[in-house]
Amino acid sequence: MAKFDCRNGREYGLALSATLSGTTKAEGDWIDMQGFQGLTFTVSTGTVTDAGTSFGFSFQVEEGDDTTDAGATAVADADLVGLESALTVTDNADDNVFVGTIGYTGEKRYVRMTAVGTTGTNAVVACHAVKEKGEAQGVATIDTGTAAT
Repeated sequence: MAKFDCRNGREYGLALSATLSGTTKAEGDWIDMQGFQGLTFTVSTGTVTDAGTSFGFSFQVEEGDDTTDAGATAVADADLVGLESALTVTDNADDNVFVGTIGYTGEKRYVRMTAVGTTGTNAVVACHAVKEKGEAQGVATIDTGTAAT
């Protein structure tokens, strides 16, 4: 029986929605962490026509002080809760599956998810962001994300 409200005091958003094609990197929208101290990304697939080579496709968390592509850097493992390597899909039959989650504990204002395939990859993917530990507790809201500039 549920005793606590886990919906309010959080902000939810679509972090990445893409069709991966080969080795072209798909970049999600920037999630603005101002006013929040915790972030978790969820990762799932839609139709996986081809996962690509035996290495499949994978996800990476990037951070930045602004919303430019030039300012994006890979997040250090010490600032992640979970492993990016656990968010890899190698099976063509992994349609419509929940791949996993990864948390962010870094200090940058902007954070985003990216995905990249291998030769032959053709897959639909989605990542959602859940921001937590907000300075102002209250009604749950939706983060609209910020496209990279």
